Parts: sequence; structure tokens; C-alpha cells
Amino acid sequence: MILAAIDIGSNAARLLICETSVYKDGTVDFTKLSLLRIPLRLGFDVFDKGYVTEEKKKKLIETLKAYKLMMNIYNVQALKACATSAMRDATNGKEILDDILKETGLKVDIITGSEEANIIYETHIAEKLSDNKSYLYIDVGGGSTEVTLFSKNHTVFKESFNIGTIRMLHNKVSDEQWEHMKWYIKTHARDHQPLEAIGTGGNINKIFSISKRKEGKPLSIDLLKDYYKELSYTPLEERKHLYQFRDDRADVIVPALQLYISIMRWALADEIYVPKIGLADGLIKILYSEQLALGQVK
Repeated sequence: MILAAIDIGSNAARLLICETSVYKDGTVDFTKLSLLRIPLRLGFDVFDKGYVTEEKKKKLIETLKAYKLMMNIYNVQALKACATSAMRDATNGKEILDDILKETGLKVDIITGSEEANIIYETHIAEKLSDNKSYLYIDVGGGSTEVTLFSKNHTVFKESFNIGTIRMLHNKVSDEQWEHMKWYIKTHARDHQPLEAIGTGGNINKIFSISKRKEGKPLSIDLLKDYYKELSYTPLEERKHLYQFRDDRADVIVPALQLYISIMRWALADEIYVPKIGLADGLIKILYSEQLALGQVK
């Protein structure tokens, strides 16, 4: 079965197309056929003006039209599409979703921070790891950060914080928000030591890539601190040239590192694993479960 997920985030809109294969023992493989990413940067509008401008709205609709063509080419049988932090905050978010449905035929849902954390949980990363350890799952986006704590194969908490890289660039995060996240992580993580971190998001994926670490090997918090210091003191244009960062990666990677380092420090995590999955993967898993319940999976 060919499934697709669209994730409209604060920094970019992603399309993930997967093929599912079901085996006799009940296991399911999800093979990625295509992953597209367009840096719409809706958060730059919303976190400054409070709404998505007409120009950005047109780009979003054109992007979704292109995604629809790709899904037609791949013969996608079912789709799940959602929008996160920027569209949650946009005063014209619902109006834009109505226009998207009218012009593309695609139904997009705006999900809450809690729903976002739940969807990310559907990737089931920690279930593949040790039953006797604790893991802190950190997903950093442009508008929000989702944190989930697993301990001994159970979920301790799933929490969404309105702190993201684009909000930080635009000075839209208050000291009170930082203090609340710090208190929450320290309070809930202290009884589940030792723990290891699991990181997702384009920024931690990029850091993992430039670190040249082997797949499955963690990054240390000290290495993240080194990258944070180096990138913070490197001017933006030079940063783009030295590391071959795209424009939409070069600016947000520094606040992203600040977030990962801060959360790891508060949780007393010395290492972070980077499995390179995210919200779209969770949407695919949920969509598969829905199709299975409807009897559409053969």
C-alpha cells in the first residue's frame, strides 16, 4: 500500500511517500519512496505579524499542488496532512485551510502541541531500544519543541513547549517560558536516571551528518557544545559557505543547538542518538493503523 504524509511546519513543508509491506508474522516495513521539503518559513510571518501573508499563502498552495502531482505519480492510496505551530498561531489559519481544500482538494488539519507529541510517539523509536533504560525524545521545530520521556518501555510524559528556532530568532520566547521548560524537564527526568536522548528534526540531522559519525552512534553533549560555540561565532554568510548550509538551515541551526543542549543538560543526558525520523513518519504510522481498521490493508 502506498501512503503519504504532509507536515506543514513553521520552517518547511514536507511530503513523505512510503510503501508498506506486511509479512506473515505480522511485521510491517515502511519503505520511503520519496521525501520532499520546501522551505516556506511560515513562522517568519506568523511569529512577527500574527498571520500568514498573501504571498506565503500562495506559495503554500502552489507547494501543495506540486505535492498532489507527486502523489498522483506514485499512486498514493491514502494521505494524512497536518499543520503545526505556525498555523496554530496564525489568525487566518482556518481560512487558509479552507482555501487549500478549495484549490487542491487536500484536507489539512491543524494539530495541537499535545497531538504533535502523540504523533511523534507513533514512530515507536524507544520501543526498539532497551527495556531497562530511560530515553528522552526531543523534537525541535521552528515554532515548538516536543519532548517525550520513555522509561523501562513506558511513557512517563509527552509535552509540547512553545519554544522553537524561528520564535527564538524573532525574540518571541520569554524568560518565563524558558524557566517553565527547565523546571518541567528537571522535575520529571530526575527520577529516571541515567537516561539517553533521542533527537529528531532537520537541524540535529545536519549536525549528525557533518559530524561524520557512523549510523547508530550517538553524539555527545560536549560535541554539540563545540558546534554551538563554533557556529555562533561564525558569521551567517561564512557559516553557509563553510558547511554548505541552505539559507533556511544556516540561521536556525544555532538556536536549535541551544535547545538540544539545554534540554540534555537539564535532563542530565550526556549523549543523543539521531535516528533521522520525525513527525511525517508518525503520521504514516497512524495512517496505516487507520487504513488497517477500515479493512483497506491487504
